[in-house]
Amino acid sequence: MSNPLVGPDTKTRPKTKRPPMHKVILLNDDYTPREFVVVVLRSVFAIGEGKANRIMLTAHERGACVVAVYAKDIAETKATEATEAGRRAGHPLMFTTEPEE
Repeated sequence: MSNPLVGPDTKTRPKTKRPPMHKVILLNDDYTPREFVVVVLRSVFAIGEGKANRIMLTAHERGACVVAVYAKDIAETKATEATEAGRRAGHPLMFTTEPEE
């Protein structure tokens, strides 16, 4: 009696889905000094001075500007950290998040 052919063991792996991405948005206000906004952008988001200045000016001119895009948890953490830095310094600096489309 012969053994039937047995194929290789194969395992199916579920496809890993990318986490939903969220934008961190800087909202303009008329009270937080521009230099302070740049310092926060550089320290919290590790952005270079030139890019930080462009983000700050865009938010100033348009009312808001996307700072960066991260997974939801990271975006919320960074937005909170940056907003709290403003609060500690007595400024109404505000960052928010929203889902990326």
